[in-house]
Amino acid sequence: MQRLALCWILVCALLLPSLFAQADTTAPRVRIQTNQGDMIVELDAVKAPRTVENFLSYVRAGTYDGTIFHRMINDFVIQGGAYTPNYEARPMRATVQTESSNGLKNERGTIAMARDYDPNSATNQFFINLADNKFLNFHAPKAGYWGYTVFGRVTEGMDVLDRLHAIQTGPGGPFDKDVPKTQIIINKISIEPPPPVVQVA
Repeated sequence: MQRLALCWILVCALLLPSLFAQADTTAPRVRIQTNQGDMIVELDAVKAPRTVENFLSYVRAGTYDGTIFHRMINDFVIQGGAYTPNYEARPMRATVQTESSNGLKNERGTIAMARDYDPNSATNQFFINLADNKFLNFHAPKAGYWGYTVFGRVTEGMDVLDRLHAIQTGPGGPFDKDVPKTQIIINKISIEPPPPVVQVA
């Protein structure tokens, strides 16, 4: 009997750390509320820790609230986070170092950071892939091959993303093309509470 009790204690000692580790690594989620509907995005803070923290710093500050998706190319990407409906630029924080080699791919429904030619130039602009865009993936650590850092995926609201395909685009503000003629406004991005823990009997 004592031997069985000792074995049970040892099993619990082995299992408890893994249970706590699982709870600690629960992926953060955000709700992107737009005038076209809401999307829930699950962020990968394990594979893209710097990028996720950069994104969440803008979310916490409310920088994305009241901005627009200012660029949309059907079967490619929808991009936003930087401009108000009047095309006023929102403030930017320091650039974030690329994490494009983290193994995450630019697949349909994934969220990634926009940037300039410099792979370490991402700030507040992000895009959601409307298709599998393999050419945006990391290929090599050299100019032109760095790709774009994926840091999460839409887990709810893909129907909203699909509806955006019907919106026509054209010139708008300082841009000569690819601007949605019906503005897609990001009313708010907020951090979602963690999902409830499922009790196993």
